[in-house]
Amino acid sequence: MGFESGAVSFRVYHLPRRLPKDFVERFADHAAPPLDTVGPAPIYGWVSGRHLLERSLDDLNIVTAGFLHLHLLMVERKIPRSLLVAECRMEELAHMAGQGSDGVSRKTRMEIRRRVEERLLPKMPPQLTGIPVLHDPSENRLFAGALSATQVDLFTAQFHMTQGIMPIAMDASQAAFVRAQIETRQMQPTSFVPDVDIEQVSDHPGHDFLTWLWFAAETRSGVVEVPEQGRFAYLLEGPLTFVMEGDGAHEIVLRKGQPLISAEAKTALLSGKKLKSARLTIAQDDRQWQATVDGGEFTFRSVKLPESHALDTAGRFEDRVRGMQIFTDAFFALYDLFLAERRDASKWRSTLTEIGGWIKKRQARK
Repeated sequence: MGFESGAVSFRVYHLPRRLPKDFVERFADHAAPPLDTVGPAPIYGWVSGRHLLERSLDDLNIVTAGFLHLHLLMVERKIPRSLLVAECRMEELAHMAGQGSDGVSRKTRMEIRRRVEERLLPKMPPQLTGIPVLHDPSENRLFAGALSATQVDLFTAQFHMTQGIMPIAMDASQAAFVRAQIETRQMQPTSFVPDVDIEQVSDHPGHDFLTWLWFAAETRSGVVEVPEQGRFAYLLEGPLTFVMEGDGAHEIVLRKGQPLISAEAKTALLSGKKLKSARLTIAQDDRQWQATVDGGEFTFRSVKLPESHALDTAGRFEDRVRGMQIFTDAFFALYDLFLAERRDASKWRSTLTEIGGWIKKRQARK
């Protein structure tokens, strides 16, 4: 799904330098090939942001409201598994009847499968998958629907081949380095519960951050000041996913009821588990953003943006992009606060004491 309507899912990517002046021509040079050229192997290329079949790229169809907007297209032919199994079995039965045997050797079975694939694959319609991509020139960042590790590798490699720039997926570690020059690998692991051994708890900075954010939302103002954009209220909601590295249940998910004030949530925290993912709501005046945030990868799924009141398509698209910018700016402003607190040893010791007390004293309902 693209960025034009509905809820959106994306990751933020940092570009270490500006796009080259001929970026449009570079995308055009690496446009997706015609669909009829698809063979056994998948093919990749760029298409416009308007739809996945627009291969001719220029300033008019990959720039919308001043933002670069396109898709990385993957095209492949696949044989449905049920069809492949049935066709292979039919040939195996014919082979056994012809040979007067009651079985097929492994070598023959593999040869039959190869012949069936060669016969069926050219007849299969091409399957199209697009990764939406948006460039924000104000911050020189990308919003891309490449969420999984496989998609990240594919997208960054194709973008680098096209523009000569390697996008950096802004997970918790990369964001700490890009925004605050902090090497998270040098951070000492943290346990929010004194009774739990540090070696048992997750040492991922993103899990520390989400747990800290939950604590800050409930015990501090629940408000963040975003440069040039004002004050935003924030809160966390379920579903909640907890994670731990040691013995026992490594990951648990709390979905129904009121997971934040459940006995299970308190038990998870007391056992040393940290928050891996949660639903984050950010609000300003009558505008509201919601997203499921993964604290490790900093992926934003099912992001609900404020409704646009623009009358034209370009205006609505610009409002949506602006909504994505504001949401991520607020999120990273919160992360900046966490990093500033985390790097100050004295302040962090005090924070650990506060979080420990918050965990022990928080109310829990069955």
